[in-house]
Amino acid sequence: MFKFFKKKEEKYTAPNVIPQHIAFICDGNRRWAEMRGLPPLMGHKAGIANFENMVDWFIARGVSTVTFWIFSTENWTRSKEEVDFLMDLFYSELKKNMKHAVEKNLRYRVIGSRDRLPKKLADLCDKLEESSSENTGGTVVFALNYGGRDEIINAVNQAIAAGEPVDRDTFETYMNSGDLLPIDLMVRTSNEFRISNFMLWKLAYAELLFVPQHWPEFVKSEQLWQHTLDEFAKRNRRFGGGKKANYSGKK
Repeated sequence: MFKFFKKKEEKYTAPNVIPQHIAFICDGNRRWAEMRGLPPLMGHKAGIANFENMVDWFIARGVSTVTFWIFSTENWTRSKEEVDFLMDLFYSELKKNMKHAVEKNLRYRVIGSRDRLPKKLADLCDKLEESSSENTGGTVVFALNYGGRDEIINAVNQAIAAGEPVDRDTFETYMNSGDLLPIDLMVRTSNEFRISNFMLWKLAYAELLFVPQHWPEFVKSEQLWQHTLDEFAKRNRRFGGGKKANYSGKK
């Protein structure tokens, strides 16, 4: 029984109500470590321990895109020790993802600015994207050095430079995340109830789910993964209309 349930959960998930794009704000790594008397940095390591299994689980159930916010534009204010640790951790994980992309036919995308990333990490992001660009089994997205406002401002400047009027569809072509599906469900862990400048454009009609578990707990719990699908299936999505929308999540 989860803390956030008052009654026994029923299984509502059906193929026609599977979210096509789930995005996770992966919060609580350091708190998870501190609660266990571990160095805070070990929480970040625990947060990736079961990542690929989690991706495979959601893709196997019909989710086509899974996004993880792993480093924001504001995270550079953390200590140099922590930032350096994270950059090394991301590099090691992305190298593993090269193999995962091949084995599971997955397309990997890394959104966010690469101008402040270590060169070897930025180069690896390019290589991972290029080598998996034709894969069709699903899409995995890392938001790395990402900020939602920055993405929109950059897109506006590109549109101005192009000198042509834009509508919503053409504006998205200037966005770093423009090729991605709209987010159907955003999940944030660790009892934080904010969207914190995350993918503001893609979140326009997303359902929001906030859970108390810290990310290292969530990433290992199939029970919690199932809860996200069950919760989405119970939501009444209208998209501004008077009746519940028959929405597939596809463009």
